Amino acid sequence: MALKLNVIIGSTRPGRNGPTVAKWVEQFAKEHGQFDAELVDLADFALPLLDEPAHPAMRKYEHEHTKRWGESVASADAFLFVAPEYDYFVSAALVNAIQCLFHEWTYKPAAIVSYGGVSGGLRGAQELRQLLGNVNVVAINQPVPVPFYTQFINDEGIFTPNEAVTSGTTTLLGELHKWAVALKPMRQPAQ
Repeated sequence: MALKLNVIIGSTRPGRNGPTVAKWVEQFAKEHGQFDAELVDLADFALPLLDEPAHPAMRKYEHEHTKRWGESVASADAFLFVAPEYDYFVSAALVNAIQCLFHEWTYKPAAIVSYGGVSGGLRGAQELRQLLGNVNVVAINQPVPVPFYTQFINDEGIFTPNEAVTSGTTTLLGELHKWAVALKPMRQPAQ
């Protein structure tokens, strides 16, 4: 049985291009063949800003949106964040989504395909990697940046990246799979 990969769209901003890039990433991950990839859109969860009264480590979720988000994160063996860079940082919606939970992230690997202007979102990706480490996620060291990403979106709204992005994503998925296999036993209940 293939490991489950959640490809998470890391923006909820109206007019965003995250879904366009993420659809390509999801399809590419499926074709790569080592994961059962599922596209997860943060916008579908409508997570308010940290509205649970108990700390996430307690897992006493009162709100349906947090419970649904927790189930989605818990179901995955690995994560691939498709993340924009906003003002040299990761999007506030993604920071909030990560901080809504704790145990659901633990001992799982994550990778990042970032997109933006000249830096391709690398500055935001570095901040995201640090945040993920704080919730016990093993963040892969090498994100795949997509600089000036709109050049890869055609008039029909389809994202078609260059060889550097596809090659980098292939390598990234291979590394992510290695870590997912290695970390899975750590999440098994003690005998």
